[in-house]
Parts: sequence; structure tokens; C-alpha cells
Amino acid sequence: MVVSGFWMQRPTFVTGGTGLVGGWLVSRLVEAGADVTCLVRDWAPRAMLLSGDLQRSVTIVRGDVRDQALLERTLGEYEIDTVLHLAAQTIVGIANRNPVSTLETNIAGTWALLEACRRSPRVRQIVLASSDKAYGDQEQLPYDESTPLQGRHPYDVSKSCGDLIGQMYAVTYGLPVAITRCGNFFGGGDLNWNRLVPGTIRSLLQGDRPVIRSDGQYVRDYFYVEDGAEAYMLLAEKMAADAGLGGMAFNFSNETQVSVLELVGKILALMDSQLEPDVRNEATGEIRRQYLSAAQARARLGWAPRFALDDGLRRTISWYRQMLAPGS
Repeated sequence: MVVSGFWMQRPTFVTGGTGLVGGWLVSRLVEAGADVTCLVRDWAPRAMLLSGDLQRSVTIVRGDVRDQALLERTLGEYEIDTVLHLAAQTIVGIANRNPVSTLETNIAGTWALLEACRRSPRVRQIVLASSDKAYGDQEQLPYDESTPLQGRHPYDVSKSCGDLIGQMYAVTYGLPVAITRCGNFFGGGDLNWNRLVPGTIRSLLQGDRPVIRSDGQYVRDYFYVEDGAEAYMLLAEKMAADAGLGGMAFNFSNETQVSVLELVGKILALMDSQLEPDVRNEATGEIRRQYLSAAQARARLGWAPRFALDDGLRRTISWYRQMLAPGS
């Protein structure tokens, strides 16, 4: 990764730093010399941000992303210049079972943060993490940024709404907001074992058959987390040089579409396992086929992923082998 001087001593606020992408993002920001402040609601000691030396390199503010007064105080007292908003409830199954908590965090949390930014004149760039799920179910694929946002299930609706709120603040108030829409993130550091990639790897390391809760035919973009972290940073850098990016959304994807069964097959092959998946066909409230075009990010931002799908899977498997090794 080539790091510019843009981030050196830059006061940067990250929400969602204990999440999968957030941990890698904070690590990259620290490497780049940024002065990072992170909002943390739940103390998750195994999260990348909190489990090692990384937390000693950042300022941690405890609180909820819906607390607008806390956000305003934080932005003001730490003289924040750049905001990277990743905080969200991201598990589809949890959203289906507990829609209210998901809607409150993902929608109310977004408007609370953006309103705090609007009232904080030092803020210069805001990168808002949306999702490919914001597009909902579409007949025409791949999604591009002109595709309507029409989520129908709880998580998808929460991302559609948060995305539109970001656009509203950009258009109505001139807030410098740009939006990312990424596929299904995977990578080391994901401790949500009900997600496909970490759950499959852990099962195989334990000698168990990997569980597929759907019929295995759902098609997705799987996007390696290190590419995602670098995409967020690149977008913030480009915003500083091009005010016209405010209000725009960008898809980030390696533009490789695979089914759940195909992805599990890749992991099985890379781990040299002969175990057969346990296909349970229990999934409901999810979209069958989703994948993205990243043409606009490539053309407007000069972006390209550094890792092919198999490369990202190899790095992810290596991370979990070390993390789950006996005595580690």
C-alpha cells in the first residue's frame, strides 16, 4: 500500500472501529500517521481495535452513535477534520429478528452523526459506509450507482435510508459527504462466526462440516477487507482535492460474482479439505442475486482492488489459522 502524506497528523474520527472493516481501517490510518479518535459503544476485547497494541495508538470515546450531543462534543474537542462513518448493525439475521435496534442504529445513528457534522465547521470530509444491500432486489445486474435504492428487508431498508439521508445532507446543506457501497466484506478479524467465511474456516479448522444456512445458490460480491479499508481512505483523499465528489456514491467491488456453494468450495480447496458442506436451506428475507459494477470508482477515483478473491481468501485463512491455533 502506497501512503500519501495526506493523513499525517490529520484529526480523523472513525465510528464502527471495533467492526471488521473498522479494525483494518484504523490500523491503516495509524500506519499513515493520522491522529485517530474512535467511537466505541460495546467493549469487545477480541476486536482488532481493542485486542492488541492498536488501541494505545488512538483516542477512544465511549458512547452510542445515536448520541448527537456526544458526537458534537467529540468533533469539537478533538478538532476533527475527516469523518469515516462505519458504525452499523451489519448482521442480516439479527436485523430480521430485531428490526427496531437495527433501524435505530443504522438510520438514527446516521442522521445524528451527520447533524453533528453539520454543526461542526471544522469537518472537511465525511465518508459514509452504505452497502450493496441498499439497492435491494433488482432485475438488472450488476448494480451501478444510478440503480434505485429500494431495500425491502430490515437490513436492506436501513442501508437504503441511511444512504438517502447522506445524500440529503449533501444536497440540502452542502455537507461534504460521499458514500461507499461495497459487497460482502470478508477477512481476518471477523468474529461473527455466523458469517459465511469465518464460520466456514473455523469449522474446517475444527474438523467439522461447514454449515450453509441457505440453499447455497445465493450469488454475492465478496470483497476483501483490506481493499475496503483502502477504498475508504482513497475516497476521503480524493474528496479533499475534488469538491465535486460531495453527494456522490461509489460502488467498490472486485467484480467477481460467486454463489455461496462456490465460495465454500474455494475455501475447502484452499484448505485441502474433503468435508462436505451441511446445506440447511433455512435462510429467509435475503436477496438471491447481488453484485456490483465498480466502473465509476475506477474511472473517477483511479481505484482498483489489490487482491483477487482467491488471494484475499488465502490471507484470511492464514489469519484464522494463527488466531485459532492452540495456545494462541
